[in-house]
Amino acid sequence: MRHSVFACAAFGLSMSFTAHSNPSVAVDIAPLHSLVSQVMEGVGEPDLLIPAEASPHEYTLRPSQASALANADVVFWIGEGLTPWLEKALDNVAGSAQKVEMLALEETHTHEYREGATFEAHSDHGDEHHDDEHHDEDEHHDDEKHHDEHKDHDGHKDHDDHDAHKVEGGHHGHDHHGNDPHAWLDPENAKAWVAVIQEKLSAVDPDNASTYKNNAAEATASLNALIADTNANVSKLGDVKFIVFHDAYQYFEKRFNVIATGAISLGDAEDPSPKRIKEIRETVQKLNVNCVFTEPQYNPGLVKNVFEGTSITTIGVMDPLGASIPEGSKHYQALIEAMVNSLSQCK
Repeated sequence: MRHSVFACAAFGLSMSFTAHSNPSVAVDIAPLHSLVSQVMEGVGEPDLLIPAEASPHEYTLRPSQASALANADVVFWIGEGLTPWLEKALDNVAGSAQKVEMLALEETHTHEYREGATFEAHSDHGDEHHDDEHHDEDEHHDDEKHHDEHKDHDGHKDHDDHDAHKVEGGHHGHDHHGNDPHAWLDPENAKAWVAVIQEKLSAVDPDNASTYKNNAAEATASLNALIADTNANVSKLGDVKFIVFHDAYQYFEKRFNVIATGAISLGDAEDPSPKRIKEIRETVQKLNVNCVFTEPQYNPGLVKNVFEGTSITTIGVMDPLGASIPEGSKHYQALIEAMVNSLSQCK
């Protein structure tokens, strides 16, 4: 009898520990993962699906990452415009998870893609945002059109070939219609997302709602300070003329009023056309641009070849994902600070 009482007590104790378990959360890219980590501080660690050193447009999930996706209660992801291959995986692998697509949120301020190799005609120096032109899938991506227009790249495999253990991206890239998906580079969007992350996590895990609320308040205060510091530091740079590898930075540019002169490549998975290279080189010479930025995920040799014999004297690195920054709660703020540090090289 004593043994039975002990067993029942032990069972009851065990049930008290297992009755509540923290939610399993998966996040697609490191900057968003950082924001989720800040809100989850003290409760748990979200799983990162795509390392910052990899291109989110084309990635094969490792078994551990596919497992994290399969076991997730909540998945936060930027959207199909950034990771076109992930949408099918979310349906097939994480079918029961709550999926939060950041680009589709009403709270997200978006910009349409800029056109052409140079941006002078598109340089809106205000904080004017394209509100609620969100994520029209018919506008965003047409796989067949992309394949036809960029035949020099590997074809994007049919999504039906994907499963929980192998989710492939292929050279998909963008067709550059609709909204630019790099919305995390505007810290005002990050602030809006923190509030949504808090709301979604509190709904699935009400026992920790007060922790999420307090963490979100701290994250918002940190982001407000980041915005103020970035405005002050960018204003000290003066008239900066620079070329980027591909057009991924307009959210940062428009938020902080520092507009790129142009982009070498239309998309980050494709080489520029000879016509585009000619236009970029002519713009560099005309405006006496002396600074260009590569990205660690792509070929720096291409940049050197494009600008050989021009006025370019500084070849730096600007990274929208933060490949050299440790993942975790401090990643996002460090990423924005790194953008300013990169721009400070253009003197």
